[in-house]
Amino acid sequence: MRKLVPYKTTRNALAALDNGGRFYNLLTKSADGEIAPAELAKVAGVYSDQQQMFLFLEMALAALPEDGATTVVSALSPELKKARRRHRPAMLSPAAAVTTGKPGKSLIVTGVPRYVQSNTDFVGFIMIPISTGKVTTFSMVPIMDAYDVYEVRDDASDANFLVAHARTKTKLPAHRTTFGGILKKLEKSKAKTSAHHGYLDALFYTPQSD
Repeated sequence: MRKLVPYKTTRNALAALDNGGRFYNLLTKSADGEIAPAELAKVAGVYSDQQQMFLFLEMALAALPEDGATTVVSALSPELKKARRRHRPAMLSPAAAVTTGKPGKSLIVTGVPRYVQSNTDFVGFIMIPISTGKVTTFSMVPIMDAYDVYEVRDDASDANFLVAHARTKTKLPAHRTTFGGILKKLEKSKAKTSAHHGYLDALFYTPQSD
């Protein structure tokens, strides 16, 4: 999961996004007034994953005033504008994510994360691929064996939504945070405090100031 710092000004956003792409993108020019797919992919840190590209874009523009964000979006190439309509992430409260989130879709949620420390607090399983030669099978493993898991609280309703990311030594503090990722399904779940049917596989996060 990558920490994302939103752009503070429209000028900085355009300068960062209209970047010419990677060295092998010979037909893409920097500062030409149009943001091409290769340019957005470069700054988002991906190559072709459009869900991740537009998760990055929406979170990166979140601190701009509405007219500033509109200016940046207007600079997207026609191809990117069309793709944005298809892949723009939903922005939901944790409570709404629990009830209306759709697996496979990109999603942005904001709340206070509480680290789930043990399987006694929460039991949930995910399917992981295992490749043997040319054959790929799937095995069900506890989500906490592969991820750091957090319950993100909805201040308005006290509802909790699961957010997970690859395990690290450093855990997130219990401060208001925005997460962007892909909603995925739990194969089985049992929680003491709430029922969970899915979780956000978080790719980006932005700590929110008090």
